[in-house]
Amino acid sequence: MKTRRSRRRRGGFTLLEVLLVLAILVIMGSTVSFYILGMQKKGYVRTAQTQLGMLEDTINLYAMDMGVPPQSLSGLRIRPDGAQNAHKWDGPYAEKDIPADPWENQYQYELGQDGTFNVWSMGPDSMSGSEDDVLPP
Repeated sequence: MKTRRSRRRRGGFTLLEVLLVLAILVIMGSTVSFYILGMQKKGYVRTAQTQLGMLEDTINLYAMDMGVPPQSLSGLRIRPDGAQNAHKWDGPYAEKDIPADPWENQYQYELGQDGTFNVWSMGPDSMSGSEDDVLPP
């Protein structure tokens, strides 16, 4: 008389089930990381705009005291020797050195001949004059 052994089914996952779950996790992870990278870029742009707005305000304070904007951003921290109105300098106008933008580039500053100024960030591509330059708000 032969006895039958009862086969027990082991608990666990098949290879196909594991691969399917892994594929779903990869798809979800790539979607979430794409969304997070987009949020990071927006955050960097907003940070640069905020810093540029504060930098503009600081330059305007300097211009109110001195009558003209500084020749360079370093003029916000260092008394301009030899300037016509050097005695009016009430600085330093920036407590710390001007920080780099979120992409680790220096903010760009241009003083026009008519006494106007422009300040901007080169943006993520680090090239001035390109489409992704960040301007003050």
